[in-house]
Amino acid sequence: MERLRNTETGKSSLRRSASAARGKARHNGKRFFTLPVITLILMSFMLGTSEFIVVGILPDIAGSLNTQLTTIGNLVSVFAFVYAPCTPFGSAIVSRHPRFATQMVLTVVFLIGNIMCAVAPNYAVLFAARVLIAMVAGTLVSMSMTYAPDVVAPEHRTRFVSWIFSGFSVAAVAGVPLGTWIANMAGWRWAFHTITMMTVVLMGLMIASLPKQSTPSRMGVLSQFMLFSDRRIQCGIGISLCGAAATYVFYTYLAAIMQEEIGLASQYVSIGMMVYGVGSLWGNLYSARLAARGNGIEPLSRMTPIFLAWAFALCALIVARWVPVLGAVLLLVLGMFMYLLNSPAQILYMDVASASRPGSLSLASSLNSMSYNIGIALGAAVGGLVAEHLGLMWLGPVGSLFALAAAAMTIVLKRENVRNHATITVVGNVHRGLESV
Repeated sequence: MERLRNTETGKSSLRRSASAARGKARHNGKRFFTLPVITLILMSFMLGTSEFIVVGILPDIAGSLNTQLTTIGNLVSVFAFVYAPCTPFGSAIVSRHPRFATQMVLTVVFLIGNIMCAVAPNYAVLFAARVLIAMVAGTLVSMSMTYAPDVVAPEHRTRFVSWIFSGFSVAAVAGVPLGTWIANMAGWRWAFHTITMMTVVLMGLMIASLPKQSTPSRMGVLSQFMLFSDRRIQCGIGISLCGAAATYVFYTYLAAIMQEEIGLASQYVSIGMMVYGVGSLWGNLYSARLAARGNGIEPLSRMTPIFLAWAFALCALIVARWVPVLGAVLLLVLGMFMYLLNSPAQILYMDVASASRPGSLSLASSLNSMSYNIGIALGAAVGGLVAEHLGLMWLGPVGSLFALAAAAMTIVLKRENVRNHATITVVGNVHRGLESV
């Protein structure tokens, strides 16, 4: 009897502890922007600034290294080509190791890569440095996503995802224009020196604020990749890829478009980049609302009208040379479209993995970065060919083809959703029939 009373007392104590923990979680859930959340947003800002900064300083680098503009522009494609495969493999591998220690090691690699960019004496060294950064950047983003259960309440999940991605938008709003301004004032190398100094400060914040405990995955690396066999995941990857390609066909040459097509003076290009970035930041934050309209694949499958409008805006960009004001407005609108699919796509990957393969959650958290950067590589490569052989004015119409492809895939995804619901209904009816027998 005494043992029974002790057992009941222990259970009661556990219930009280669990209740207190839930109460504490609810209390903490009222405050979203805690230091760990801010640190992770700053992490994505640094990664975004480092990735995109080349776009704003292409002419400066080309002139300094005595290299053709299109050759330097290829650094965008190369970055994405390396980023895309390294992100899922890196995420699957690091999921089996202590999270915080691994993240710090990868951040040091990121730091070394930026130092190499700042001191690169020629194109070859700059190329190697960009490859090194690309190898770890995507994994760092996906690792940030895995902190969600530890730093925010469940009801803030979509908001957390959108703000992590918004770090890249803030990079477009402030980081890239700041880098362009620094390049104009002190030379393009100081743009990378600034990223280096800010990364050191970020590492201090990471040590001070991020949770140190984690539970490594026990699922084998190759077993996690069975997630790719799910058709919903395949559709999500295709949509993200085409959405990114639609943007990067022209975004890689955004500074050149502003100067040569719209007629913006070079000293105002940084302001133009900032305005474009404001539009992309709005789109990233609004994507949280789109992601909150359902679970799983529902938010992304409802984006067909958005992709059609996106395609129309890209086609209309061809008139920028003759109607500069309209061209400027269209660039702002396209900035607003740029990241709208981020949160819906991320929710699709995470929810599908949670339901079908929980051991592959770390891999699932990397899929948006992976697919988006494949799209960046494809879009930048196609944009380079179009710019060289057809001219800048045709970048928008060619990009619209990718937006139309994304719209088509949302329809396929919607049909997949209907098919899954039908399958679940049939299975449920069979189970109820067996139970009645």
